[in-house]
Amino acid sequence: MSKPRLTVLAGPTAVGKGTVSTYIRDNYPDVWLSVSATTRPPRPGEVHGIHYFFVSPEEFDALVADGQLLEWAVVHGRNRYGTLRSTVQEAMDEGRCVLLEIDLQGARQVKETMPEANFVFLAPPTWEELVRRLIGRGTESTEEQQHRLETAKLELAAEPEFDHTVVNDSVEHAADELVSLMGLRPLQR
Repeated sequence: MSKPRLTVLAGPTAVGKGTVSTYIRDNYPDVWLSVSATTRPPRPGEVHGIHYFFVSPEEFDALVADGQLLEWAVVHGRNRYGTLRSTVQEAMDEGRCVLLEIDLQGARQVKETMPEANFVFLAPPTWEELVRRLIGRGTESTEEQQHRLETAKLELAAEPEFDHTVVNDSVEHAADELVSLMGLRPLQR
């Protein structure tokens, strides 16, 4: 099986994109996981340069103006996120399997410029589970949670735009299915 060079992982808020990506980073050294730049402040435990590049709005503006982002978007009407073009291209030039964990807007931008990429939608097992995960992480206000749930309804409707769907019923299962779609062997447990 030939390995897709670039895989894009997207899905609704709170579906567990970050958790699945972290599991892949920790267990699949053959996968190069892109680190996004963001204007949002770090959540507890997040480390600059590992989870995100935390930048000021002015720094982000400069990245956009200089064409240094493969994709970028305003997420939930508040913060901006983007993928550094140079780091992705460098990893691809090295022949690595590259995973972009991004939002729906970003996935659509990448699809315009790199339609040969492998696009994977991460879906929740149920709507109720998505709501439980969002509320359970306790990082947003009630107002922010409601805003994100409204956005999630729109994001879930975009599933047909993707090449594959992986249901995040467990982190290990979702990660195994994703790396298999990338042309790699899942872990033996």
